[in-house]
Amino acid sequence: MSYDIPKTQIAAVVPSPKQKIEIRRDTHVVQQSELEPGQCLVKLICTGVCHTDLHTSRDDWPLKATSTPLIGGHEGIGEVVAIASHTENCPVGLGQRVGIKWIAYCCRDCEECRKGLEQDCQKVQLSGLTVPGTFSQYTVSWVHNVTPIPDSLDSYAAAPILCAGLTAYRALKYSDARIGNWVVLPGAGGGLGHLAVQYAVAMGMRVLAIDTGEEKKRLCLELGAEKWIDFKETSNLVEAIKDACDGLGPHCALVTSPYSSGYSQAIEYLRDGGTLMAVGLPADANLDALIFWTVVKNISIKGSYVGNRQDAIEAMEIAASGKVKVRYEVRVLTELQEVYEELEQGKVAGRVVLDSSK
Repeated sequence: MSYDIPKTQIAAVVPSPKQKIEIRRDTHVVQQSELEPGQCLVKLICTGVCHTDLHTSRDDWPLKATSTPLIGGHEGIGEVVAIASHTENCPVGLGQRVGIKWIAYCCRDCEECRKGLEQDCQKVQLSGLTVPGTFSQYTVSWVHNVTPIPDSLDSYAAAPILCAGLTAYRALKYSDARIGNWVVLPGAGGGLGHLAVQYAVAMGMRVLAIDTGEEKKRLCLELGAEKWIDFKETSNLVEAIKDACDGLGPHCALVTSPYSSGYSQAIEYLRDGGTLMAVGLPADANLDALIFWTVVKNISIKGSYVGNRQDAIEAMEIAASGKVKVRYEVRVLTELQEVYEELEQGKVAGRVVLDSSK
């Protein structure tokens, strides 16, 4: 099997830090002869848009792009159309549908990789930050790091699982929360939050959803949240959360907030022995926790950063089973700048997935 690979493609490019997206129609497509052993070329079907992409384009994160011009994106679904010569033990084949995640490459041999912390690999490469990402029609990735996509899962539904779904699933998996435990999810009606609700329910946890507005309330309860709190209609959020969870507070808080208050409040409302999972990535907010109560209440604070290859496969399989369904809107690649502006204005409900062909 062989494919006709064009010389150029359409790509959404950040020309330099803090600059608006440019749509370029003459971006080079890496040819099979240019691939290094272990690499593959993927013809993209679609790609999700994440807040991380917005941060990298604005250059307002501690993590910096290696160079510009930059092609962002890290929720890409596509078909393998070329594999490098001399690639050993290749787990994927030509024509196979795969996903490209934030973690584009890990060495699989360092201490972090051996412990399952591939996202902290000393040689890690990040899609759309240190290597070209998925806001294009073709992209290069590594055969041992792409994620196989189950046949039963639609490409557009699969794309957000590669980051938002993986992040939510991994945080719950390592949270120490058990079947029947209460999990509180601030921002439950958002792009990551609505997936976290479903993964928590699929894992047997009881979900207290926190957000605002009737539309988000309806969505969260439809997805399986047991209880709901509208933070704009609640005068004492800490006490309301405690009361909703048996009067003792939740066993786990999965916090994605860009503000430090979301984390300090969690220390107050978590029950004794509870776990705060810090998931959001604000650029410069501090995590303030009263040491006395953190110690006396035996609170655990854990950071959870995307996930490893196995986490991604598990998150994808749960979605393929029908237990997690992504709410998304389809746009086209050339509309990426408009999508960024809508993200900044808070106008995006659920996730946006771009058709890579247009």
